[in-house]
Amino acid sequence: MTNAPTPDHRTRPVLRDADGLDRRRFLTLGLTGAAVASTTAGAVLATGTGAQAATPSNGAVLLAADEFDGAAGSAPNPGIWRFDTGAGGWGNAELQTYTDSRRNSALDGAGNLVITARREADGSYTSARLTTEGTFTAQYGRVEARIRIPRGQGLWPAFWMLGADIGQVGWPACGEIDVMENVGYEPAVVHGTVHGPGYSGAQGLTASYTQPSGAAFADDFHVFGVDWRPGSITWTVDGVARRTVTRADVGTSPWVFDKPFFVVLNVAVGGTWPGSPDATTRFPQQMLVDWVRVWQQA
Repeated sequence: MTNAPTPDHRTRPVLRDADGLDRRRFLTLGLTGAAVASTTAGAVLATGTGAQAATPSNGAVLLAADEFDGAAGSAPNPGIWRFDTGAGGWGNAELQTYTDSRRNSALDGAGNLVITARREADGSYTSARLTTEGTFTAQYGRVEARIRIPRGQGLWPAFWMLGADIGQVGWPACGEIDVMENVGYEPAVVHGTVHGPGYSGAQGLTASYTQPSGAAFADDFHVFGVDWRPGSITWTVDGVARRTVTRADVGTSPWVFDKPFFVVLNVAVGGTWPGSPDATTRFPQQMLVDWVRVWQQA
């Protein structure tokens, strides 16, 4: 998802659990493959019972996860997720206003985060955009989420990442990794893209995947991920590799993906790519996220 100007970077208090331990740690997977933690920045994605229950795959080691366990109607873990809020199109002529209301984002009590896009009584649209900026970053590994996307003309769900230095260098110099995007008029297609200096927006390097059966991705949950290594990014859908881009693919432009990135989950409404909702679009529409996991590759 092509990024828009970001909201201000507010200072937030350190969050501590009942045991007094600081959970706002910054976790990256370094060049050597070793997990590195520092207490000077963001929170590790939850490493409690839900994360421990995840089954390692292909010898990978689970570094961090959010399984979205919690009471129905409760907020996602504030030690992990923050909210980008507001309107203004977000650089893509989007129609929604992002809020931090439980009407637009909440746990469902069945182990899912639900992001709900709504058409309000006045005809405006609201939705939610959750981010781990300032609480969690990853650098390399397998970054995955199990998601059931919404459906309908004008809907634009996305699971993506932005370079943690966006506040210093701006976009696209920070880099952007779109793990999964869907536009409603292509119900059986998902897209993955990387954006950087010289290859951003419509010139981003893209990997698209179409369901062979023609079934809509909104019909069921699917696992969307990237296998992210120094100098290369491979997109996966349901564990199957779809395309790899490497440093060579950007030519003389900078490869800006060998540094920490934070995670973003959102559902946009309208925009230059998906177009606006029409008479066939039914609201509310929901994106269900079963889990987000970050694995250290074997």
